[in-house]
Amino acid sequence: MAGTGHGDSTKAILYAFLANFGLAIAKTGAAIYTGSGSMMAEAIHSFADCGNQILLFIGLKQAEKPADDKHPLGYGKITYFWSFIVAIMLFSLGGLFSIYEGWHKLHATEEINQIWVALLVLGFGIVLESFSLYGALKVIKEIRQEKSFFDWFKVTRNAELVVILGEDVAATLGLIVAFIFVSFAAVTGNPVYDAIGSICIGVILLFISVFIGWRIKSLIVGRSAEPELRALIDDIINKDDSIEFLLNSITMQFGAEILLAVKLKMKAGLSIEDAVTQINELEVEIKRQVPTIKWCFIEPDIKD
Repeated sequence: MAGTGHGDSTKAILYAFLANFGLAIAKTGAAIYTGSGSMMAEAIHSFADCGNQILLFIGLKQAEKPADDKHPLGYGKITYFWSFIVAIMLFSLGGLFSIYEGWHKLHATEEINQIWVALLVLGFGIVLESFSLYGALKVIKEIRQEKSFFDWFKVTRNAELVVILGEDVAATLGLIVAFIFVSFAAVTGNPVYDAIGSICIGVILLFISVFIGWRIKSLIVGRSAEPELRALIDDIINKDDSIEFLLNSITMQFGAEILLAVKLKMKAGLSIEDAVTQINELEVEIKRQVPTIKWCFIEPDIKD
């Protein structure tokens, strides 16, 4: 069973960055030209997302640094830190600013100039963000293989893909909401709808950022490998002829890599040399079937 590497996440980040950068420029121009609060909220959201994707990419590159004396288990967990920072930025620069912009426009309403420009940019944005979301889902499909999307989402330890997926969903929903409320403002001639749209976008961003932060929290604290990998590891150990039974196994996720600690009882009659040989062969077999295991510590014992 192969694990997930950083290459898959990098592709999803690239899809999202290209979409958001193009949209950020278009939305900013449209917001200045039309004076739309919803459009300005969307522009800030897109610029924030561009910054977020840069931070995620930095995290992936830093996670590839080799282990050293100060960090003997490497830098894999640094991706969780940057993912959490992204959640905070989505909350503050995205959600809170959108609500502020909407609240300001609500109390100082201004007519929207050339509203068709805003609708055109928003419509283009929906199409572009949909492609970005499709790219993220395509990468996820390659990783989850036969597993359903919801099963994958419940157990995945891939922080970068969770963040990118959350950003893409937030961006797509935000654009749809902005399009609807700007359309209301165009039909009714009442710019209050535009302000309400900005507030709704902010609420969506706050909700998704809190959800992302909650998912990342468990990875920062320390979380085991995915259930299927843990079951596979235990099965490999239990099938070894030199093992009487498995006492305990613990896994810990470090970015794309896993630490494994095992305590087991070996069959009686083995010499120390034979036991060491069998343990070394078991380590090789475990790492062959689960390549994402970088550290493997096996302790023979008689009780847990």
